[in-house]
Amino acid sequence: MSDARTDKKFFVLACLALALGTLALYWPVTGYSFINFDDNEYVSENPVVQAGLTWHGLRWAFQGVHVGNWHPASWLSHMLDCQLFGLNAGGHHLVNVLFHIANTLLLFAFLRSATGLEWRSAFVAALFAWHPLHVESVAWISERKDVLSTFFWLLTILAYARYARSTTSTEFSDSKPQTPNPKLFYALALVLCALAMLAKPMAVTLPFTLLLLDVWPLKRWPMGRRLVVEKIPFLILSLALCAVTFLAQRGVGAMSPVEWSSRLGNVPVAYLRYLQKTFWPEHLALVYPYVYHWPAIAVAGSGLGLVLISALAIVLFQRQPWLAAGWFWFLGTLVPVIGFVQVGAQSMADRYFYIPSIGLFVVVVWAAAELSAARPNANIILSLAGGSALVGLVLATSLQITYWRNSQALFLHALEVTENNYVADNALGKVYENDGDFAHARALYAEAVRIEPRYAISQYNLGLCLIGFGLKAQALEHLAAAAQLDPGNAGAQFNLGVFFQQNRRWPDATRCFVRTLALQPDLVEAHTRLAQTLVHQEKFHEAAAQFREALRRQPGDAAAKDDLARLLAAHPELR
Repeated sequence: MSDARTDKKFFVLACLALALGTLALYWPVTGYSFINFDDNEYVSENPVVQAGLTWHGLRWAFQGVHVGNWHPASWLSHMLDCQLFGLNAGGHHLVNVLFHIANTLLLFAFLRSATGLEWRSAFVAALFAWHPLHVESVAWISERKDVLSTFFWLLTILAYARYARSTTSTEFSDSKPQTPNPKLFYALALVLCALAMLAKPMAVTLPFTLLLLDVWPLKRWPMGRRLVVEKIPFLILSLALCAVTFLAQRGVGAMSPVEWSSRLGNVPVAYLRYLQKTFWPEHLALVYPYVYHWPAIAVAGSGLGLVLISALAIVLFQRQPWLAAGWFWFLGTLVPVIGFVQVGAQSMADRYFYIPSIGLFVVVVWAAAELSAARPNANIILSLAGGSALVGLVLATSLQITYWRNSQALFLHALEVTENNYVADNALGKVYENDGDFAHARALYAEAVRIEPRYAISQYNLGLCLIGFGLKAQALEHLAAAAQLDPGNAGAQFNLGVFFQQNRRWPDATRCFVRTLALQPDLVEAHTRLAQTLVHQEKFHEAAAQFREALRRQPGDAAAKDDLARLLAAHPELR
């Protein structure tokens, strides 16, 4: 009885230390603002999200692809935040922190229950809570999808573990009684898995991780075929989401034009870079620009290193199954974002490491503990080393958090620690443009275009900026490039149309406005401007129809009312 009381006391105290320590570490973010990179599209400039939880918002979240992806659960979470906090960024940040704390405690609870090893489980949870590579997932409001998906992910494995306990003779080390209704927990795990996938597509690897958990720590692997059959419903969910995500990314032009040779070369290098930053987390940035040609020796050496570690995990499987489970967790959960299917301009990202890190942390902690177990006085050395490592991580994380205080600090830091970072140049240019420093913004946009001419966003921003300087010919060149590079960008098509309209190039303007409305039919100003260009081409019936459509969507549109009245006065037959 005393041992049970001691275990419970340790669990409660460890949970308090993890929760309060994480809250104190991340508390500064509650005073930070939205940043101008995705936060605007997700929350601060998104009227549907700002309206809070509504039936229209519910349909919008599930029916459409927004910001290049389909993750309705995350959209609903942002809507709830706006319902509660409005546009007070501190409230949105606090919810992210609370999810991170919940994930930390769920991870600790699962490992403790599944292995019976309290100190090791607590240390893994502390690494997860306080590692600087996780700052991006927690301090970035747009990455709600990361912490929310992980929350459902960890609940899934807890429910699955309860189910698994009743289907194997191997008991958890705490010897709790078997689950009375295993089917209930299996169904619960399936529902939670679906929610994890609805929060972030990266959760498609969750069925794979359930198989790894069967190997260790659940120790069900001798059951063979049954373990695979149990995962079929999970795999069906995963395949369905893979199809939706692929179509979503392709539909909005998010797929990168990077060649297969470059993608494959980046894969082993990216894995080794994640390992390096795990043990020495320096030069962390929001965006790591894509490197198109890694040296052959770097690619070969990285690939060889991965193969050797994987081989070691397999060889030691019988004696140290945690090595194989943790290592292949790391390898497998990174597969959707490691570059086989390249999305966006980054070669890797800190946020992608949020779930994969769990496998590595398990390997590190279990390896350190077992290496010291057979050595006298090793526990003292291990405790000092572990404590020092945690202190170092907390200090590094505290510093990394400060860079997220605003957009300018974030992207200035990214430019300091990376090279040829055209994404950071473009984002910092937008910061200066919003502050009215157009000369500085123009220089940064031009630098982004110089580094990567195929980046449509910087082409678009530079084009708009050049219009303000009266450089119309150059502006047209960049706006046209943006529209060609990203034909799914309604804003680029619309602004190119405005440029053509201002320069009396009516057919070109008409073509752009038609494309804009095909992408965004509810853009009232595009209907009005299309009608105006049609009037200049003497296509009066079509023009009247567009003016009426604009007024149907926005009855108070004064410009459309006046233009339609003049058109009808000149052509009474259109009434």
